[in-house]
Amino acid sequence: MCGIVGFIGREQIVYDLVMGLTALQHRGQDAAGIITFKKLFHTKKGLGLVNSVFQPKHLERLVGDIGIGHVRYTTHGTNELKNAQPISTNYPLGIAMAHNGNITNFEEISRTLYEDYHILPATTNDLELILYTFAAELKTKDLGNITPDAIFDSVEATQKKVHGAYAAITVIANHGLLAFSDPNGIRPITLGKKETQEGVIYGFASETVCFDHLGYEVVRNLEPGEMVFIDNDKTIHSRKGHQLKQSFCVFEFIYFAREDSSLQGRLVAGQRVKMGRLLGEKVKALGLEPDIVIDVPNSGYFAASGCAEVLGIPHRRGLVKSNYIGRSFISPNQAEREDIVKRKLNPIKKTVKGKKLAVVDDSIVRGTTSKRIVQILREAGAAEIYFISASPPIKNPCIYGIDMSVTTELIGAQKTEDEIRDYIGADALVYQTLDDLKSLFTELPTCMACLSGKYPTPNAKEALQMIEEERLAIRD
Repeated sequence: MCGIVGFIGREQIVYDLVMGLTALQHRGQDAAGIITFKKLFHTKKGLGLVNSVFQPKHLERLVGDIGIGHVRYTTHGTNELKNAQPISTNYPLGIAMAHNGNITNFEEISRTLYEDYHILPATTNDLELILYTFAAELKTKDLGNITPDAIFDSVEATQKKVHGAYAAITVIANHGLLAFSDPNGIRPITLGKKETQEGVIYGFASETVCFDHLGYEVVRNLEPGEMVFIDNDKTIHSRKGHQLKQSFCVFEFIYFAREDSSLQGRLVAGQRVKMGRLLGEKVKALGLEPDIVIDVPNSGYFAASGCAEVLGIPHRRGLVKSNYIGRSFISPNQAEREDIVKRKLNPIKKTVKGKKLAVVDDSIVRGTTSKRIVQILREAGAAEIYFISASPPIKNPCIYGIDMSVTTELIGAQKTEDEIRDYIGADALVYQTLDDLKSLFTELPTCMACLSGKYPTPNAKEALQMIEEERLAIRD
């Protein structure tokens, strides 16, 4: 899971790119990068957060009226500078690309690129597979007269070969800005525009919050398999490419996207409130009588508010989060995750002492965070703790770009709900049911593979094995 942006339309577009990436920082903190184009590609990438990677001296040399940017959350390949995005190539002409997602037929595409085109990727980043497959297809066209249809034909051929989840934004040197989605539309990508005295600026971003920060108008989401090309005259061309059944990632709504973003026409905060209301009904049905509802900040906030609304009891802030410590479930080992949780969350003792607490979190992945939260609240004097998960039990690895890739580390796949309750030390455990979650998305086909085991793309079994082996090797 990463964040991507791309803009075309005014000089010094780098400032829009930096601000856009800052708005998407929650989608990845491992690395950040920007490529702009003016006569040639201008590149700056680094490990860490956006505000530490880009200094004024870098912005001065990232010239041009077109560019793309990326914030990285490592799910495939190692967290090294060479794997930071965007990536560019001069084959067969200047192309720079950034993507969000995971390729599931990595070995097959790598082998094809080497055997058919003598291309050997220089990194372990699966973006190279999309980039070079697209470049190889584009090479078969009339390079002296690259038309939108030639570009779209090349993308569609790429979509048919490359399996998995991906939203990609591409600069084609001296031609324009291209964006496209995978055939199932698993990952989000949105088109936006802004009218200025200099003319219209167009952009693509993973989430609408990026456009909110920049004062852009949201135009629309890209559909599964859709391709949009904005040429140097800022004329928009679009076409449906290789399109399969939509399978938008439900975890974007549960956890990953920012609550003030709209995805597929739905406000993320609103969806989380609805999840909380369903949980409140389940708490009532179980006969539990908490005194207050508290959330695990920050992604549990809106689900907690919906839960409290149904229960008719106060929603209070019982845990305070340090915003300067990363997400614990991304950390590579259990000891480090436990240490992060301890440093990241601090209880408000006056709020929780002597109270029966309904503690609402977005999900339970490994159980490490949940167990530590229960311990923290017990130490602060809570009388009883009812732990509530807005997500159903996570029983299957995600092969599409969220770090849930090792089955043995998913507590929902290893223990019963009663065993999970005992492990985390709660007095009661309440999970969202899969049927209740599905009821919220009857008009939006979603991917719930991490919950149901039903993967929308081919060769899921092989992808699971490869990703698990890679993740275990890195952690060893």
